[in-house]
Amino acid sequence: MLESQEPKRRRYNSTRRQEQASAQRLRILAAARRRFLESGYAATTLPAVAADARVSIETIYKAFRNKPGLLKAVFDFSVAGDDEPVPMIDRDFANRMRSEPDPRTKLEIFAEHMSESMPRAAPVYLLARDAAASESEIATLLRSWRDDQLAGLESLARTLNAEGLLRPGLTPETARDLLWTINSTEVYELLVLERGWTPEGYRQYLADSMIGALLTPSEPGRP
Repeated sequence: MLESQEPKRRRYNSTRRQEQASAQRLRILAAARRRFLESGYAATTLPAVAADARVSIETIYKAFRNKPGLLKAVFDFSVAGDDEPVPMIDRDFANRMRSEPDPRTKLEIFAEHMSESMPRAAPVYLLARDAAASESEIATLLRSWRDDQLAGLESLARTLNAEGLLRPGLTPETARDLLWTINSTEVYELLVLERGWTPEGYRQYLADSMIGALLTPSEPGRP
């Protein structure tokens, strides 16, 4: 039987297109972060970001809607260190914490995560804090970030309480507030940005402060 002379259709390469879109999004986020931190929120324009990222302004509007939306994406990108659609609760550090039986090691893992993410996230957070004084949309965005962090820390406090790991008399609500204060961007600003603490010194502060504030002290002779 003679084969059909109709030419074979080339399969649509969706993987290649997705890779290009991902690379384009990363260029936009990197360009926006650089512009925001160098020029400030108010002076940063979407056309300038588009030019830096070598995309059209329509591409930015389609992906991020507006400038506050772009700033939110830059902050999320800075916290995570990547643009993967993986919730923080499903990240490697969170899985390690859940599987770790020792409460001190749990908090040391969390301190390690915070000390790694804070240098990326803090500059964007502080930029938004400054802009929030005159930009109502950024004030709303800032409150949303703080609410999300507080909710995450409350979940950690309640988990420690459910596992019987909090020191006697400490409620989950107070534990949440202690975690909130110790891990705040403002403390990082004071210790690292103003006083010049090293990343290792900051990490050790986080671990020691959380362990000392939340957990039952070790008995003499025990680690």
